[in-house]
Parts: sequence; C-alpha cells; structure tokens
Amino acid sequence: MIERKDPITSPQEIETDVKQLEVTLRPKALTEYVGQEDIKRNLKIAMKAAQKRKEPIEHILLYGPPGLGKTTLANIIAHEMGVNIKTTSGPAIEKQGDLASILSNLEEGDILFIDEIHRLKTQVEEILYSAMEDFALDLIIGKGPATRSMRINLPKFTLIGATTKAGLLSSPLRDRFGHIFKLDFYEEKEMESILNRSAQILDVKIEKGAIAEIARCSRRTPRIANRLLKRVRDFAAVEGMEIVNMKLTKETLGLIGVDHVGLDKTDRKILVTIIEKFNGGPVGLNAIAAAASEEIETIEDIYEPFLMQLGFLDRTSRGRVVTANGYSHLKIAFTEKSDARLF
Repeated sequence: MIERKDPITSPQEIETDVKQLEVTLRPKALTEYVGQEDIKRNLKIAMKAAQKRKEPIEHILLYGPPGLGKTTLANIIAHEMGVNIKTTSGPAIEKQGDLASILSNLEEGDILFIDEIHRLKTQVEEILYSAMEDFALDLIIGKGPATRSMRINLPKFTLIGATTKAGLLSSPLRDRFGHIFKLDFYEEKEMESILNRSAQILDVKIEKGAIAEIARCSRRTPRIANRLLKRVRDFAAVEGMEIVNMKLTKETLGLIGVDHVGLDKTDRKILVTIIEKFNGGPVGLNAIAAAASEEIETIEDIYEPFLMQLGFLDRTSRGRVVTANGYSHLKIAFTEKSDARLF
C-alpha cells in the first residue's frame, strides 16, 4: 500500500488554484494592458476627469466576444480609481430584492460589475434605471390596497456592465451608460506581447518562434492564448524540457486538436456538418446545432464569429454557408453549386 505524504487535493481546492492562477495573469493597470488602444485612451481621460471632479466615473458598458478582457478592464478601472469592486452576473440576480441588497451595500464610489448584463430579468432591470440615474431605489412594498412606494437613497457608484450581445440590451438600459466600448479581436503582435508577459509570470522559458506560433493559433483572444501556453508548458514539463521550442509547440497544438489557423475540433466539426449534411448551406443555426450536437448559443457566441472572421463561413438571409476558403482549409472539393447558394 502506497503511503501518501500529502493530503489529497479536493476539487474545490483545485478550482480555487485555477482561479488564482487566472487572476495572476490579469494585468492590474492600464499600462500593463496590451491592445484596445482607443478604449484605453478614452478611459484614461474619463478617469482623470472623474478624479478631478471627485466623482465616480460614469457608468460603462463593455461588449464584445468572450475572452477579450472585459472583466480585466473592469478590475483595472477599480484599481486606477482606487475603489472597491463588487462582481456579479445577470443570471445570478433572480429577483429585485437580490439587486436591491447588492446596491444598498455599496459604498461611495464603489464599482458594481455585472457580467452577462443582457441576461438580467426585466423586473430586475427596471429598478436599475433610478439607481443609475438618480442613485436611488424605487421599491413597491405590499399588495392590494396596502401597496405603497418607497425610495431608498444610494451612495454614488459606477455600474460596469459586460455583455457578448449588446443588441439584446433594452434601449432604456443601454442609454443610461455614459461610456460604451466595444472590444475588438487583437492583432498577432499584441497577442505575442500578451504571451510574453504571461510566460514571464508563469516562469516558462519559450522560444520567440514558439510564442509566434501560439499567437497565430489563439483566435486573437487572450484567454485562449493563455490556455494554449499552459498546455504547452504542461507538455514541456512532462518531456523534461527547460525551453519550449517550435517543435514541441506544434506537437502540443496538434495533440489538443488545434490547427495552424487556430481552428479546433468543434470548429471543423461545424464546417464539415454544414458541408456533408446540408451541401454547404444555406442552413439555419437550429439545424446546425442539432446536427453537430452543440448548443445554439455556443455556436453563435464562440465559434461562428471566428469562422466568419477567417472567411470560412458566411451568414446570409437564408442561413449559414461555408465559403470556398472554408472548403479549401478542410481540403474538400468546392463546387459551383455550393458557391451559387451565396447569391
């Protein structure tokens, strides 16, 4: 029988360690944050102006694909403004009382960060209006003849909302944000800078060419880049390599199913499904999701934007269509019949 010298790590402890590792890779100041130059420039001005007025910065809406740094930016703003940040998400706030409790516990100047803000329930969203505009809560108490309204004053705070679907926000809520910023995909050079910083933090010695290869395969998304870097680091540790080279990097990416442009197994599965089962399209998203055994939201939010950006998938009024470039990447013969479906 093998004697264990260390206690077994519980799943909860493992999850905590992973979260702590993620936090260490997040930049804590705008000077450390790579990319999104226009947003950083505007945020610097907005924060300096707010600090001179000795007021909280106006409410901010951050939107864009997942993994581009919306949560990181929210934490950086809190750090730069020297205030506390409280974090929650749209689905976690189930009723008005939940939001009222969060808002009433804020202190002057605090930041409330709501991720997936587009998923707030209508009745919950409605009490945000007066909170954002007047820094007050308008609540209805009681039922029937005993019904009465009550207003609770709140400290001045900043709401930062993050969403991958800005179009799903109601106009009244969207119009109450003073700043609305869209985060774009990063350039490869920016991805290399992010990876170099992460490699230094993780104490990973890696060749310049290997960094460039990971950047090229990272879907221009920092979260994915850091995840790939960790996988390469793991393989290097198993192989006993002190420096990660290009050969090991390519082998690792191949083993986890990531090709030279960043497509993974699911990306290719979606394209192949459209080609083989629907003759290349056009086909509706519901049909693709059912045939590929994937969630509609997952395809629409995670896979489709990148496939469209690469020019492998088109979204038409009649449905999704695999392009000639998509066929070429998969090494599948492209026919004029499929091309005609684009028009």
